[in-house]
Amino acid sequence: MSLPLETQSTPDMTEAAAFAETVGSIINSGAISIMVSIGHRTGLFDLLADMPPATSQDIADHAALAERYVREWLAVMVTGGIVVYDPARRTYQLPAEHAACLTRAAPLGNLAVYAQFVSMAGSVQEKILECFETGDGLCYHDYPCFHRIMSEDSEMTVIAGLFDAILPLVPGLTERLEAGIDVLDAGCGSGIALVEMAKRFPASRFTGYDLCEDALATGRKAAAGLDNVRFEVRDLTGFDEPESYDFITSFDAIHDQKDPQGLLNGIHGALRAGGTYLVQDIGGSASLENNLDFPFAAFLYTASCLHCTPVSLGQGGEGLGTMWGWETAKRMLAQSGFKDAAMHRFEHDPLNVWYVCRKSP
Repeated sequence: MSLPLETQSTPDMTEAAAFAETVGSIINSGAISIMVSIGHRTGLFDLLADMPPATSQDIADHAALAERYVREWLAVMVTGGIVVYDPARRTYQLPAEHAACLTRAAPLGNLAVYAQFVSMAGSVQEKILECFETGDGLCYHDYPCFHRIMSEDSEMTVIAGLFDAILPLVPGLTERLEAGIDVLDAGCGSGIALVEMAKRFPASRFTGYDLCEDALATGRKAAAGLDNVRFEVRDLTGFDEPESYDFITSFDAIHDQKDPQGLLNGIHGALRAGGTYLVQDIGGSASLENNLDFPFAAFLYTASCLHCTPVSLGQGGEGLGTMWGWETAKRMLAQSGFKDAAMHRFEHDPLNVWYVCRKSP
């Protein structure tokens, strides 16, 4: 179909050529991202961080991997500006400054974890194309390794600061946990945050609900030997357990639900008087124009289009999406009965926002 005449114009070829370079750079970076994911999964980044300059054969031998594949991977890392290559000695080295955001011990956080999403998203492209035509959604099991990736993300965004920064957002909570209270993690995924709290606070009782059995299997394994934590497969649609908990959490889980407002209503009802609901979610705005400078905005909208929106629609939900926005979250929390949802951000974590919601005594 031809465009209306008034929208057709002759391009400025200088600007067009510059934009073509931009698109080429995007495609090149996408390829590198997939290989960063492979470097993470194989442990090659962790290995290189601890090795002096080495040949591809030395690296492959230490990693117990096939040299021919390692050599091709290294070529991507060199041309992508991640690994340094000495052509005279044919050695490769990962600079400490680069390892600082690419290893499991990275002091700046392991960004390679998020590269895995690019590979995962590509694997569902054909199904997503069908969704574009039908408007239908997908299921969690359509996404390979999703829960493992989210568990690694949780290690950095939740577990790393859970006891020193996150739980202290609620005054007096640590003392109450030490004394013994009832805790629920709604949409707990693999449940690692719940397990860590159960270990730290043996007098409290912890429950984790999630839709996916494969995620909970990881939590049950991690909780072996603990008698104060339990996990249950639960569709949280219509959640209703009146006044059963003193403290409820949701870590990056609300916007994926079939009925987010209904769940928030149920969570308010499930808290005992004076109880607290602690929510983590993406801290972007509900308005696109406010997110132009938000960190990883394009990545987050991609996650929304290819995962969060489809899994909500696949349950018959409204498809809020990853970037539902703090404005929407505040409004929905207020509608559920939380009169004051205090919003917090951490300087080291620009992507997420935390809401502390108290139920009136």
